[in-house]
Amino acid sequence: MTSGTASPLRGAKILITGGTGQVARPVAEALAEHNDVWCLGRFGDPAVERALGRHGITTWRWDMADASPHALKGLPEDFTHVLHAAVRRGEDGDFNATAEINAVSTGRLMNHCRTAEAFLYVSTGALYKRQTLDHRYTEDDPVDGAADWLPAYPMGKLATEGAVRALARLLDLPTTIARLNIAYGPGSYGGVPMLYFRQMLSGAPIAVPLEGQNWCSLLYTDDLVDQVPHLWRAASVPATLVNWGGDESVGVTDCVRHIEALTGVRARLVPSEVTRETYQFDPALRRRLTGPCRVGWRDGIERTLRALHSEHLSV
Repeated sequence: MTSGTASPLRGAKILITGGTGQVARPVAEALAEHNDVWCLGRFGDPAVERALGRHGITTWRWDMADASPHALKGLPEDFTHVLHAAVRRGEDGDFNATAEINAVSTGRLMNHCRTAEAFLYVSTGALYKRQTLDHRYTEDDPVDGAADWLPAYPMGKLATEGAVRALARLLDLPTTIARLNIAYGPGSYGGVPMLYFRQMLSGAPIAVPLEGQNWCSLLYTDDLVDQVPHLWRAASVPATLVNWGGDESVGVTDCVRHIEALTGVRARLVPSEVTRETYQFDPALRRRLTGPCRVGWRDGIERTLRALHSEHLSV
């Protein structure tokens, strides 16, 4: 593991989906040092699959959209820990397919790994019912699965949470549902802050609220990696539900202004009725389960820029 207060997980057999992405890949690579890690996916980029292999990770081809009941045939069943981060986001706007593919594939995965010690499902904070921009969401806040910026995505997550809750009870499989905020860091594309920076570089407008600013709870890669074993240890029946974000509340406009200060690149902030909505979390429950984060958001943004866009740093 990269840091953290708990002893690293050792000797486990771990199954990870979404292992080529921003969230799960650094977890897979960190855990592979002392564990038998398998990553499931389509692996459209052979270079990423080879990179995982260099870490000693076993890759196995799996398409969530494969409706065959034999889609997981041949995959071992003796995994001790599962991290399920793969998702069909629903960019095509097909609500039915998004719900079907995510919920059914997740159910099959849980059934296949029903003897595991812990199953961790990565959900999203985007399914909360929108309140004020600066509201700090807790796990008890109401949900509606509505998001103008990508309508099918939170609906699919909400549908899948239902499947996860049911299968956890039916299979007696200890489970954690972690509603992720914004993960970011040097890996992959860098996360949402680096998407904003690329918009800044191209001169593209960044939509912001007509009044105030969106708030979020940025979670840096190192902290995310450190917290996964804690979230597995918190798994229970019925499923444990926790908001998974950083300790600090971060204004998105403030974040963009910080990137401006670090790079000298100006942002075109355009007030709009529709923005990429974000949500800040009350971190109390997650801190009890995982302990505090170690990387502040300003430091994390600078580290990420230094890793991915060092040529633009002016500090």
